Amino acid sequence: MSHPLDPSLRQIINTSPNRFRPYDRYGTANPDIDWLPLSGNAEEGYESFLIRMKPGGSSTPHEHTGFEEFLVLEGEMEDCDGTVMKAGDFVSYQPGSKHFSKSPKGCLLLVVLTGQNRAIDT
Repeated sequence: MSHPLDPSLRQIINTSPNRFRPYDRYGTANPDIDWLPLSGNAEEGYESFLIRMKPGGSSTPHEHTGFEEFLVLEGEMEDCDGTVMKAGDFVSYQPGSKHFSKSPKGCLLLVVLTGQNRAIDT
């Protein structure tokens, strides 16, 4: 039995590097990070996106109101406690967790986020 696909219910996104834009989730663009939204949005409380952290880059310290999960696709990322995550590592942060990350050599992440993150002072 055949199940026809309704193409209007499918989205295909070209993820070439030239489609990334400055990461501006906390009001001003972080020059160390570019991103490419893939699905959902912050207002819906669910979204997925790609993050490209430049060599030597660092994220803004933030708190998770929902889950943040990501898969390291390329490179390495170091969390604020010194834990290094490498290509192939899957990471899940629980709601209420607080952190920031850096990438001495650069990295590419596939991120899935529920809720919203909020910037915090360290």
